[in-house]
Amino acid sequence: MSRLTGWWVRRSAAGKVELYTRWTFHFFVLVEITSIGGVPIGQTGRDPLGLPLAAGLAVFVCTHAVLNGVLSSRALDWVLDRRERPVRLAVVQVALTAAGVLTLIALRATGVLANGAIAAGVITGTITFTLGSLVMCLKRVRHMLCAAPLAALTTGAAVAAMDVGVPEALGYTLGILLGGGGLVAACGFSAWLMKMVWELERTKELKARLAVAEERLRFGRDLHDVMGRNLSVIALKSELAVQLARRERPEAVDQMIEVQRIAQESQREVRDVVRGYREADLRVELEGARGVLSAAGIACAMESDLGSGMDAGLGAGLGAGLGAGDDGLPSEVQSALGWVVRETTTNVLRHGDPSRCAIALRRKDDAVVLTVENDGVRETPGPRAGGSGLAGLRERLSAVDGTLTAGPGDGGTFLVTARVPVPRRGKAT
Repeated sequence: MSRLTGWWVRRSAAGKVELYTRWTFHFFVLVEITSIGGVPIGQTGRDPLGLPLAAGLAVFVCTHAVLNGVLSSRALDWVLDRRERPVRLAVVQVALTAAGVLTLIALRATGVLANGAIAAGVITGTITFTLGSLVMCLKRVRHMLCAAPLAALTTGAAVAAMDVGVPEALGYTLGILLGGGGLVAACGFSAWLMKMVWELERTKELKARLAVAEERLRFGRDLHDVMGRNLSVIALKSELAVQLARRERPEAVDQMIEVQRIAQESQREVRDVVRGYREADLRVELEGARGVLSAAGIACAMESDLGSGMDAGLGAGLGAGLGAGDDGLPSEVQSALGWVVRETTTNVLRHGDPSRCAIALRRKDDAVVLTVENDGVRETPGPRAGGSGLAGLRERLSAVDGTLTAGPGDGGTFLVTARVPVPRRGKAT
């Protein structure tokens, strides 16, 4: 079953919308051929239409439908900025439609095509489907709104000018206005919706990149603040020591000792900055995960038997559970689990299309177990099996004798489980 549905499940939300939209327009080709192209052939046995004329009409409709499908596909690519606007193809389609419609009106006026229903069906249908694909090639909304009325009035005027009859001309005008207007609205909205969904998808990726860039800038600023002043002092004192040494002054040794002290102090400060950058606070990461997932429209449920529970309040309740006390978690364990929360939350947003995510933190025997479970998995859900994210988490957990497992959960979900041994304080070992 997974092989049959994987082609759909592995796609992103934007990919699903695009696939649905494209196949809808491909289906229009079949609809036009079956609903319009087959009618003339079916009328040859009971109406003096003639097989050559019926075959010609059928060939025209089939050619028109296939070309219309190609134009729709190219127009969707242009809407998504994947290719140039198909101006030439649109002109060819309009020319084919106009030539066919004028020929049918002339045949209708001369009496060669005596069946008015067939003429009306072919003319109205081909113009309507042409408007549906043509509207996606237009840039301005007001041009889209004018397409159906302009086609309806032009066709009605051509029918009236060839003395087919004013009532029939009004019928053509009304049919094209209603049918073409409806299809123009549907096709124009579908193309706009598909473009907006892809824009949202790109916005999500851009937000993730901006978050990484912002974190790098923050780290750069911290490092500059720590090292900038100290390096300036080292440079000045080194220059002073050189001048004193050239004069054979004993104070040069004192200056170099001061340079050595400042350099050692700078090393300690850099280590502190890097340590703070690498460590993660579990409570902060849980609060951040809830905020990020909620902002992405993902229902986030959190449970804990540490403190008073995360759903009741992440602040004081969880802080009490994670702080000092008999059941408090050591800082190195909190840091390792905080990285698990950070990495899995990132992967839920990046590698899946979830609607809900559940995070649970529980104590089992002499260990603390953190689980992150989400639905909407695709081919590479959560941390990738061979990716650096999963390997990095295992390295961090191994430093506190912890383990990490990741794989499919119940009901088509993806489950990440981190287990860290934390004996209860005061318990005999």
